[in-house]
Amino acid sequence: MYVVTGGAGFIGSNVVAALAARGEEVVVCDWLRQDERWRNLCKHEIAALLAPEELVAWLGRQGDRVEAVIHLGAISSTTEADIDLLIDRNVRSTLAILAWCTEKQTRLIYASSAATYGEGAAGFDDTFSCEALAALRPLNAYGWSKHVVDRRIARLAETGRALPPQWVGLKFFNVYGPNEYHKGSMRSVIAKNYPLVKSSQPLSLFRSYRPEYGDGGQMRDFIYVDDCVDVILWLVDHPRVSGLYNLGTGEARSWLELAEALFAAAGMPSNIRFIDMPSELIDKYQYITRARMDRLRAAGYERPFTSLETGIARYVRDYLATNEPYR
Repeated sequence: MYVVTGGAGFIGSNVVAALAARGEEVVVCDWLRQDERWRNLCKHEIAALLAPEELVAWLGRQGDRVEAVIHLGAISSTTEADIDLLIDRNVRSTLAILAWCTEKQTRLIYASSAATYGEGAAGFDDTFSCEALAALRPLNAYGWSKHVVDRRIARLAETGRALPPQWVGLKFFNVYGPNEYHKGSMRSVIAKNYPLVKSSQPLSLFRSYRPEYGDGGQMRDFIYVDDCVDVILWLVDHPRVSGLYNLGTGEARSWLELAEALFAAAGMPSNIRFIDMPSELIDKYQYITRARMDRLRAAGYERPFTSLETGIARYVRDYLATNEPYR
């Protein structure tokens, strides 16, 4: 049995779908609230649905049956201003799950984030040491909340303290794909703009405020959600692999390239306009992210990653352009 926290969310529901397709028993821990997240789950067999506040008690009763906890539940908004809420949901809850997995010697895979790298001045190398992590400066409270957990686990590892038999943190870069529709303003540019593109409206990109990047030339390591799921399943199948790993493609692509790929996938002529960046983002904006993937490759993961053009084409063809966009 596998427990997936955040299992009704974007990456989590895709992991639930993949585990269910393999015939695994899957327990989903999440709040469903009043949005459409239930649709992310409706095609898949689920062993149990838990609210996050029920998880500890449930583990006390059923924990002996759990093969691994895949902890993807978190506040993922990079603009969240309630710091105490971020600490409660992203720090305390993760450390509590870590403590339970350590005590019960249950495997743990958890979500970190590329937001921990900040503007990237210290690079995007996922060296898992207290010294390397201390050099990173996240630009927002969300990134900092993820960084707190990474640094705590690094300290436990370096000082020889007890940890779960497998412990893996994944620094997700810019993930896009099906089941992200409930995320509102945090959806990918692809999901937000596909309806506009199809209705011949312009796609808006931020102007650049740094001379080395043209408007729309800001760069990201975009990764299709299927690749993220493949890595997580590979980790499930390789319980001896532990550590903190980047999860991107290793290639940085511009927002302009993404926009052009979206117009091509939609079969529409390019129509791009540039808009001012909100003032509150100007000093907190990452101009480039590019994952160093050496460590995951060295650990044994060999599958190629999906190109941006191929990923967007699949996303549009198989989901966004259909009457059933949910996986």
